[in-house]
Amino acid sequence: MRKYVLDTNCYIDASHDPEVLSQLTQFSNWSAPGLFMSSVVASELRAGIGSAKARKKLEEGVLEPFVRRRRVLTPTAAAWDALGLTLATLREKGGLQLARVRRSFTLDILLAYSCRQSGVVLVTANARDMERIQSAFTFEYVAPYPDPP
Repeated sequence: MRKYVLDTNCYIDASHDPEVLSQLTQFSNWSAPGLFMSSVVASELRAGIGSAKARKKLEEGVLEPFVRRRRVLTPTAAAWDALGLTLATLREKGGLQLARVRRSFTLDILLAYSCRQSGVVLVTANARDMERIQSAFTFEYVAPYPDPP
């Protein structure tokens, strides 16, 4: 079975659109045995929560099941090294201006590299940034939501 990690945008989009929530639920149901949470995504989700009540709902309903099943991917030291090297490569070859880099782009690099290390497919609606990151290193990503094999 393939392993997957959902990018932060998948959770955010599902929280705002019932149709996207239905798609996410269907995907999660069939991919559950191979579905993981990234600690990068968990941190972004936590940062975006505006109230203690909503944070508790996030912790209990979304994050805790992954923790209980030991399905949380955390970037390694090599992933952090790759982050710096990727930013340097994109600066040198792609004209990236470090002063203009969004925090979310930096975290996307960390997420992409940790997925690569773990052999996990990243499910994301952010193809533009992922294509840019792939110009520095290869990893597998797909648009939400792939069909069952």
